[in-house]
Amino acid sequence: MPDPADSASTVMDRPVAQRAEARTEPAAMPPRAPLAMPVQDLRTRPATRRDGGGGPLAARLFVFGGAAALTAYGAWQMYEVISVSGGATWLQYVLLVLFVLNFSWIALAFTGALLGFATLLLRDKPAPRPASLSSRTAIVMPVYNEGSARVFGGLQAMHEEVEATGLGRHFDWFVLSDSTQADAWVAEERAFLDLRAELGPEARLYYRHRAKNHHRKAGNIGDFVTGWGAAYDHMLVLDADSLLTGDCIVRLAAAMEADPRAGIIQSLPLIINRNTLFARLQQFAARIYGPVIATGLSVWSGRDGNYWGHNAIIRMEAFAEAAGLPDLKGRPPFGGHILSHDFVEAALIRRAGWGVTMLPRLEGSYEESPPSLIDLSVRDRRWAQGNLQHARVIGAAGLAPASRQHFATGIAGYVASPLWLAQLVIGIIIVVQTAWVRPEYFSAEFGLYPVWPRFDPVRALQLFALTMGILLAPKFLGLILALLDGETRRASGGAGRLTLSFLIEILLSALIAPIAMLVQSGSVFQILAGRDTGWNPQRRDDGSIPLADIVRRHRWHTGLGLVTGVAAFAIATSLFLWMSPTILGLVLAIPLSWASGQLALGLALKHRGLLVTPEEQAQPPIARRAGELARRNETRAFDDTDALAALHADPSLAHAHATMLPEGTPRPRGTIDADHTLARAKIVEAETLTEAQTWLTPKERFALLHDRALLDQLTRLRPA
Repeated sequence: MPDPADSASTVMDRPVAQRAEARTEPAAMPPRAPLAMPVQDLRTRPATRRDGGGGPLAARLFVFGGAAALTAYGAWQMYEVISVSGGATWLQYVLLVLFVLNFSWIALAFTGALLGFATLLLRDKPAPRPASLSSRTAIVMPVYNEGSARVFGGLQAMHEEVEATGLGRHFDWFVLSDSTQADAWVAEERAFLDLRAELGPEARLYYRHRAKNHHRKAGNIGDFVTGWGAAYDHMLVLDADSLLTGDCIVRLAAAMEADPRAGIIQSLPLIINRNTLFARLQQFAARIYGPVIATGLSVWSGRDGNYWGHNAIIRMEAFAEAAGLPDLKGRPPFGGHILSHDFVEAALIRRAGWGVTMLPRLEGSYEESPPSLIDLSVRDRRWAQGNLQHARVIGAAGLAPASRQHFATGIAGYVASPLWLAQLVIGIIIVVQTAWVRPEYFSAEFGLYPVWPRFDPVRALQLFALTMGILLAPKFLGLILALLDGETRRASGGAGRLTLSFLIEILLSALIAPIAMLVQSGSVFQILAGRDTGWNPQRRDDGSIPLADIVRRHRWHTGLGLVTGVAAFAIATSLFLWMSPTILGLVLAIPLSWASGQLALGLALKHRGLLVTPEEQAQPPIARRAGELARRNETRAFDDTDALAALHADPSLAHAHATMLPEGTPRPRGTIDADHTLARAKIVEAETLTEAQTWLTPKERFALLHDRALLDQLTRLRPA
């Protein structure tokens, strides 16, 4: 293993010697083993169905019946609030409808959390890890313009842990690249070749890059299944930031073997390695509150569960048979390929009769999270489009009712923001009407008394308290469980610091909530207006965002907060006080967003034992090892080298790159690839590497890397 102290240039020389022997090493991918994956018809039921089971009736009655009862009670109380004068205006009835829609959403989350809380009170001990396996599993990691140093560091750490279990022969490892940037592509190949040289061919580590990222991640996985899926019983799907312990991976494979009717088994990833203020809030919330919510969902879903797209094991037969996604008619954002493919894949697999379950108590499954509020909003915009797109899928023939509920929950998660916004606006209008508009004494309808748009202030306060209690209850339940668990309590800083962290999280979340409401509402309105989103790689580091970008993104939120605050104060002091949390959050949007991405603020709280999780106090060995390997890989400058320069300086790398290229399909006559044509013209005319680097655009560089003849031309250029 190279010494981390070596300079990047010295290390660059080592892979040259290693790769000189690459021609005798195994190919980058194993022999193809095609598996048919037919595209599913959403209008017809599948011809055959297996009995994959369902969900517990009692749990579903408790969750949905309890939520319905709470919603009915809340609706009645709201009607009593608005009908204090013996009747209600049409505007108040609109407010009532909006309230019922929003209240039903939080009531369902509350009853689900209660079920999860009751289940987690029974702390079952995990069964011993299986000593043997009989199946073969492909561990697949799709990547898209990611940092290779950390991706391959995490992959190596997981590989080492699986090998340590003694069952490594049952797993093959695949990096499936959809990268569209030349530098990222070549960095992946350098990291792959180095890691395979270090681990040896018996490691069964493979790499494949797609020429075109058709259908994005879903297409990437589908390409693997149709090309190599027949060789494996299962595939364990990872994200670029996934970390799973060897014990977790083996247990997932054993759980799939033990349940021949299971199609997907999903683990519950915990967030780790986060240090900015915003990311630490998410990390703390996921660790303390997440298990309560996820366990409740797992219990009532039963075998009608959901899939979150990563850190889950999938039966290859079930996926190939049932999860071929169709394109939706029309243009994006509602047409085209399905963005949030994971929900749909789970629903289709369940439709075919396979079980979809979750193991929320399985330890050793980890991921990371966006480092700032703006980073989250970028990812959230794509998720919003994907979830709203499910409105085109929720009515598909043959879906299990629980699958439709999962779709409805995802849709509601984004529609809720504009609904809360509408409820807030209607409430303000009614207050303005009450304060400034004279009642109509002689209306067209007969009545003994005029209809005043009035409220019952006592009932309104009681209803507000009930709503806040139901909204915050899942967090309180998570805190109670953490306090009752001595190990978790001590590892989170003790009861005092844990409780203080809980209060900090609630306060900051309350201030961020109105900003998130407007951001999500804006995303929904853009989608309804027909605006498509792109697919940008996630920013996974802890770097801060320039202040100018923050001001640009949040200046309208701040302006709206100032205008709303002044208007509310002018109308009535009581209205201003009632809206003060929302107003304060919007007025502070810019400093809050700036603070969210600050590493120093997050670390300051961490050093004081606040927002600390057990995984920080006792860092999982795999996270520590992945960090060490990532730092070692950084010294090898995988991600810091220009792709053209790397290929020009290392003929063995250029040869390996050429051999990993798939066989191209003939260009149809009469069609011209402009980027390829320009790349060929420029590389032929260039005399030096510097000229090629200067002349070629990013798209032309990418096109050059797909052409063996142009690569050969590149290696013949003079350095300068």
